Amino acid sequence: MSMWGQPPSAVQPGEARRSMVEVAEVIEGALMKCEWVRENIVLQVYGELADDARHELEQHVARCADCAAELKAEQQFHALLAQDRAADPTPNLLAASRMRLQEALETAPQGSFWHRLAFDPANWLRQVRFSPALASAILILGFAGGVGTTYKMLLLHGAPGSVPVSAQPVAEASIAGIQSVTQEPGTNQISIKYNTVSTQEAQGSLNDQRIQQLLLYAARNNYNSGVRMDSVGLLTQKPTDNQFREALIEALQSDSNPGVRFKALDALGPYVKDDTRVRDSLLQALVNDQNPGVRTEALRMLEPVKADGSVRGVLMTLAAKDQNLYIRSQARTLLAQLPEID
Repeated sequence: MSMWGQPPSAVQPGEARRSMVEVAEVIEGALMKCEWVRENIVLQVYGELADDARHELEQHVARCADCAAELKAEQQFHALLAQDRAADPTPNLLAASRMRLQEALETAPQGSFWHRLAFDPANWLRQVRFSPALASAILILGFAGGVGTTYKMLLLHGAPGSVPVSAQPVAEASIAGIQSVTQEPGTNQISIKYNTVSTQEAQGSLNDQRIQQLLLYAARNNYNSGVRMDSVGLLTQKPTDNQFREALIEALQSDSNPGVRFKALDALGPYVKDDTRVRDSLLQALVNDQNPGVRTEALRMLEPVKADGSVRGVLMTLAAKDQNLYIRSQARTLLAQLPEID
């Protein structure tokens, strides 16, 4: 009974059902909001959220203890990473990573992205709506694609002032890898295919600065030993060039393929008398190379300078204790031909 002696009004069944539906909707809305907040916490920490989305997230975090705790944990993790920043990647690492990425893209199954876009457009639109960074990326890609298409069209139609691809400078960090190096038989013309985002090709003579740059890159950084072999073979045509000679010395000292090292050694041999860098690199190959053929050839090429003090010292060491019987014997023979030191 109420205080006025009247029975309390009964709750009608329809009102009870409406009340339960409203409560369920509120709970579902809160759960969806939490899910959206947690998907965008990383963007908030890195300052990538738009102003309206950031305000909405901050308002929710102020009311939701779980989401506030997750935001705090993400901020602490970001602060921890910021204390010890990683060094910038080297050009070699960038090139290797781009090449591996391109190989992965070429072997990846096609159609998954377009399948999602064609058959679930609502989900795609939701992602764009709640991810401003993604929407911005799509806008930038579209703009870049339009600029790139226009640029290609201008080149194809020979627009005034346009520069052909083969005449543009090449930055090492922009090259993912050298695909092939070939020389036209009987000519000085060289063709080099190299990968950036897509395969490109440069043509010119061995005197072309751009061809030289690509050859040096291929000899030093390419993961394909056949390409390195072709590149070093072309570098041997101009061993008098200081840059080429440095690349040949580097190939002799550090290339993993013995065939490449042997080619470099063969090209450097004639300069062992006049260039101490060449002499030192041959001595290093004689002492440290794991291939007996390379060591034997280095020993043969050092014969004209066997009287040099550094060469004599290495020969004495080899003659005394080298594990290769032939090299030990040849070192003793060369030492026997030298006059005694007073």
